Amino acid sequence: MAKCNLVKKIREKRMMSKAELARRSGVSLNTIIRMERNLPCRIESKRKILLGLGYDISRKDEIFPEG
Repeated sequence: MAKCNLVKKIREKRMMSKAELARRSGVSLNTIIRMERNLPCRIESKRKILLGLGYDISRKDEIFPEG
């Protein structure tokens, strides 16, 4: 079973709404919802969300752990 990503936890800690993160990331609100539910998302969407949260791409494995 895959570990849950930390997008929701980080977003809430930064007091951002899902809509604000979507706007900052340049992705749809539905993409944020899917990502927070740990559903499959494109790598490009993950990259955009990392940047929207203010993280460097090098931290991707920390935010989106595999397996």
